[in-house]
Formats: sequence, C-alpha cells, structure tokens
Amino acid sequence: MLWSLIKILLFVAAIAAATFGAGYLMETGSDVLVTVSGTEYTLNPLLMLVLGVALICSIWVLFKVMGFLLATFKFLNGDETAISRFFDRNREKRGYDALSEGMMAIASGEGRTAMTKAAKAERYLKRPELTNLISAQAAEMAGDKKKAEEVYKRLLQDDKTRFVGVRGIMKQKLADGDTDTALLLAEKAFAIKPKHVETQDTLLRLQAHSEDWVGARNTLNAKLRHGSLPRDVHRRRDAVLALSEARDDMITGEVAKGREAAIEANRLSPDLVPAAAMAARVYIETGKPRQAVRILKKAWDMNPHPDLAVAFAEISPDETPKERLKRFKALTKMKPTHPETKMLLAELNIAAKDYPAARKALGDLVETDQTARSLTIMAAIERGEGSEDTVVRGWLTKALTASRGPQWVCGNCQSVHNEWVPVCKNCETFDALSWRVPTVGEVAMPDSTKMLPLIVGAIEDKVEGVASKPEQTASQDPTPSAPEVVADGEVVALGGDDKTK
Repeated sequence: MLWSLIKILLFVAAIAAATFGAGYLMETGSDVLVTVSGTEYTLNPLLMLVLGVALICSIWVLFKVMGFLLATFKFLNGDETAISRFFDRNREKRGYDALSEGMMAIASGEGRTAMTKAAKAERYLKRPELTNLISAQAAEMAGDKKKAEEVYKRLLQDDKTRFVGVRGIMKQKLADGDTDTALLLAEKAFAIKPKHVETQDTLLRLQAHSEDWVGARNTLNAKLRHGSLPRDVHRRRDAVLALSEARDDMITGEVAKGREAAIEANRLSPDLVPAAAMAARVYIETGKPRQAVRILKKAWDMNPHPDLAVAFAEISPDETPKERLKRFKALTKMKPTHPETKMLLAELNIAAKDYPAARKALGDLVETDQTARSLTIMAAIERGEGSEDTVVRGWLTKALTASRGPQWVCGNCQSVHNEWVPVCKNCETFDALSWRVPTVGEVAMPDSTKMLPLIVGAIEDKVEGVASKPEQTASQDPTPSAPEVVADGEVVALGGDDKTK
C-alpha cells in the first residue's frame, strides 16, 4: 500500500517537472536558427527538443532494422541467431513431445508405436543417450531383438550410456540361455556400477550357477559393503558359498583348504545342516571328536535332521547298538518331542532289539504325523514283536501313500531335492532350499489306494509306538525305495514271498 502511494507521488512529480521544463523553455524567448542546404529555419526551444527526441528515435529504429537484416543474413549463412534459436526451441519441443509419447507407448505395450515415436524424437533432438534407450526397449517389446541389440551396441560407445548398453545385452543373453556370455557382461556391468543392486544379484546368481564360489563370495562381500544386504543374510549366504567351496576342494584333492572352508561355513551359520555335518566329519578325521559332538549338538538343538544323526554315528562307528543308544542320549534328550528325535530313538531301540522301548519312543507319531518313514518304523516294530505278516504288510502298504515328511524343498519353485544343493536344480535360485514338508505332495495317488491296507491286511488298533530298521540310523534318506523292513535278521517285503532270509 505504501509503495503504491510512493509510485503515484513519483509519477506526479515527473509530470510536474516536465511541465515546468516545457514552460521554462517557452518563456526563454530566444530562438534557435538552423541552416539546412542554404535554407534557414527558426525554431523555438520546445520544438528543438521535440525534433531532437525524434532524431534519437529514428537512429534507434535504423540500428534495429540493420540488426534484423544482419541476423537474417547470418541465419541464411547457417550461423546461430535469434531466428535459429526460435526454430531450435520449436524443434526441441516437438522432440520431447515425441519422446514423451514414446514412453507412454512403452508403458501401454505398443512396441511399434514406441519405435516410431523414438525415431521421431531422435530426428528432432539429436540426443542418442535419451532416444536409444527408448528405441531398444520398444524394439524388444515389438520382438525385434536384432534391432534392440544394435541400439544397445550404440550405447556402448558413450561413457554415460555404456552401463545401460552392457546391461541390455546381458539381459538378452540371459533370455537366450547364453549364461557364459551373460556372466562376462555381468562382471563388466558390476565393474562400471558396483552399487547397482540388480547387477549384484544377477552376477551372484550367475557365479553360483557356474560354481565360481570365490567370485561369488567377493560379490556377496560387495553387497554387504554397499549396504544392499543385511548382515545376518550375508553370513548365511557366505556360509553356503564356503560350504560349496569346501566340497569342491575335497573333490579336487585340496583337503586342507576344504577342511578350513567347512569349519568356516559352520562358524558362519551353525544351523546349516550340511555345513555342520561336514565340519563334524572334519573334526572326526583329525581326531577331535569332542569338537564334532559340540557342533552336532548345537545344530541338532536348532534343527534336528537325519544327516546330523548319521554324522554323530560316525564318531564311534564300531560301538554296539546298546552303546550307541547310550551315547545318542546327548541328542535324544534335546528336542524330545520333535518327530525326528522320536524316530531316531525308535530306530536306536530297534537296533538294540528293544521293540517295546521303540514303540514307546515313537509314541502317537503314526497317528499325529504319518509319514512313510514313521509307518515303515511301525512295520519294523510289529515284525520284531512277532505280529502277523498281514499286519506288517498293512503298515507298509499304508506307507506307500503317506507323505515322505520333511525334505529339501526350494522356497521359490517348491521343487523337491534328494539332497541339499546351493543352487536349486529347477529354477536356479541361490540358497533357496530348506528342510520342511512340501506344500504339494510329491506323488499324486488315486483315492482307491486307501483300500490297500484292507486288502493286504488289517492294522491292529493297539498300536502305541513306532520303530525302524537299524540301517536307517546311518542313512541320509530313511524312506526305502520299496516298502520293506528288517526285524530279527529277516526282510519282510510287500509282494513276492512273505519272508526272505
């Protein structure tokens, strides 16, 4: 408000000053004599002032016209001028509009339209670092892989776009199944941008697939260093890689190096069952059974597993069944209600020919958690106690349609593996296997199989416990390939003869 009042006062003062000056010039009375080409002109001071202002304005207009003519000449000559900048701005606007329309076409899935818009944007903008990427994505969407590869190769020529070009060609090689070339490209992309998370994951997956465990561990450490991986996840995956490295070292004859890697894998992840079993065997081979016992007990407390029991049995392989039963109390007193503990204790009692104790150890497992292994153990108990062959075969027949229980299952594709591997054999996902019951049964059996136990033989209702053959204590897969059990030195099999010495 105050500033507006000041501006009004200043305007009034200017008008007053101009009026005062004009009046002063008119009152001076002295004229100005001007001679032009021999002609004299008499001008009063006010008219002289007006003519002076008009002359100045004319000169200004003349300079402007001359400047316009000069700019036109430069424009026609190809030099940058205001006129050229006008056309450049107009062309740039059209180019960015085409680029925007191309991006919208890609988002809409219109590959051909996106390619046309990208070509138009390139014609107007002359900015390949912007338009080539749109062109490559549009070509891939339209199914023109050759065109996309050509564009990606052009991106390799510029330092600013080299990473995008390498990454694009790498993805094409992965889609074509050329993992060797993709690995080389992933290493190059990682060298350009080591903090890029997607590149880190791709490189780690390819290195694990090619069994380059040392390189994979370096990539994993880089992920931790750049903050793209939690420390606990890093320790677990580093343990998986160290275990895989130890296995390869053992195969190639580098025993000392392999032993160190196995112990390190167990240190990084004590709950990793294969690492615990391998580290325990290392200590057994080097004459350190106490360390082996400590490792296996710690792993069993975290995750009871048959492989741990096998390794525990290898600590003293020549002991009698009763001695083994006594020594295994170090494991069986831990997690006593766990199904694996119950089946292990039942197997040990079967080996010692204490079938009532085996039935008691098994408890109600055949009712609450029926698996092929628990039902086979029950058949062994029945056979050891002298039950009829029809009862034994009834349990075995029931085991045919029962779940195999916990197995190594991939958390990504849900495929089942016979043994633990660092990379899923089906979907090639790294560190995806876990010991659990598959969500989908591994074999689909018809409903009519439920009648098999009734056809082969009835199952007695008095069952209270379970057992299994002695050899299963040292078996990685306790479920037999064909239903059979061992009791009192005799094999009882479903089909064929009832008994075979």
